[in-house]
Amino acid sequence: MTADTHSLSAPHERVSLMRDPRTRSLIIQIVMIIAILAFASWLVNNTMRNLAQANIASGFGFLSSRAGFDIGQVPIDYTSNASYGRALLVGITNTLIVAGSGIALATIVGFIIGVGRLSRNYLVRGLSTIYVEIFRNIPPLLVILFWYFGVLAVLPGPREAYELPFSSFLSNRGLQTPAAHFDPLAVLTLIAFAVGVAASIVLARVNRARQMATGERRPVLWPILGLIIALPLAVFALSGFPVTFQIPEATRFNLVGGWQVKPEFLALFLALSFYTASFIAEIVRAGILSVSAGQTEASYALGLKRGQALRLVIVPQAFRVIIPPLTSQYLNLTKNSSLGLAVGYPELVAIGSTVLNQTGQSVEVVAIWMVVYLGLSVAVAGFMNWFNARMALVER
Repeated sequence: MTADTHSLSAPHERVSLMRDPRTRSLIIQIVMIIAILAFASWLVNNTMRNLAQANIASGFGFLSSRAGFDIGQVPIDYTSNASYGRALLVGITNTLIVAGSGIALATIVGFIIGVGRLSRNYLVRGLSTIYVEIFRNIPPLLVILFWYFGVLAVLPGPREAYELPFSSFLSNRGLQTPAAHFDPLAVLTLIAFAVGVAASIVLARVNRARQMATGERRPVLWPILGLIIALPLAVFALSGFPVTFQIPEATRFNLVGGWQVKPEFLALFLALSFYTASFIAEIVRAGILSVSAGQTEASYALGLKRGQALRLVIVPQAFRVIIPPLTSQYLNLTKNSSLGLAVGYPELVAIGSTVLNQTGQSVEVVAIWMVVYLGLSVAVAGFMNWFNARMALVER
């Protein structure tokens, strides 16, 4: 009877073990990991075998070889004698420039349009709605082509360029602005700006701590503007204005001198900014609407005007709803910068395509693309998650 009892209890224990959620979950995870590793091993071996059959050398040694091609827009030192690695670094830098500037402009425009969608003025509300409905329903590539061929390409040539304020010119070859050349003493202004920013942060934290402790909120806008703007300007003036400007001049056939912003960058920058701003506007509108109407009524009861209530009460609470989807839009804009290939902007994918065609290292170039965009996305998401944690509501 004892033997029969043991023989019946062993299968029962095995059945109970499989019914345990933690054990079953662990077994499934182990099986999935083994399957993924097996697939990755098969993929690598298959790729290496195909490369060997095609007589294509694998590895990243080609990055040190001479590139042999020029790049239209080089924010860092580069010549055709530089390496492929240097060329890809130029592409990464151009991607960062257009992504960073695009995020900044898209945030400003999107916030303005989002608030305009809730305006009591019918004209402002209607124009904001039209803007959102037009841009968010057109593919981004078409928006880029519209700015490049429909706006910038039809501008007059350099000889008939539009003259803008501050000795700037706009033509079908881009925007030509004065170029600033700073003397060594200009570093003092930079130091003053850094000191002003640090002092402003300390001042804002002290004021916030006082508000949390006593409920008293002192105005700090003008002191902060004085530290960030007035202090560097004062140091700049006392150091003798250590800067000279090279003014662009119109010649018989072209514009010479100054700093040129090429039409490829302008088309990509404006297209991505205005396209993404339409989605950000809806996010801002939804965030503001998520704030309870009682908050608005309470702010009016305290004597705040509409603008003050929006800035001090509604928007700070709406940020907690706005930030998570806003992160996705920043990531989309960064990845959409690869569409610059369509208009010849030398970003990472465009330069990588040239490198791929010359070297045949398709696997390595695609791997570099994936790693760079993955790194940029993780960095943006990490920063936004940190900012979201700072804005999270903490109960006292």
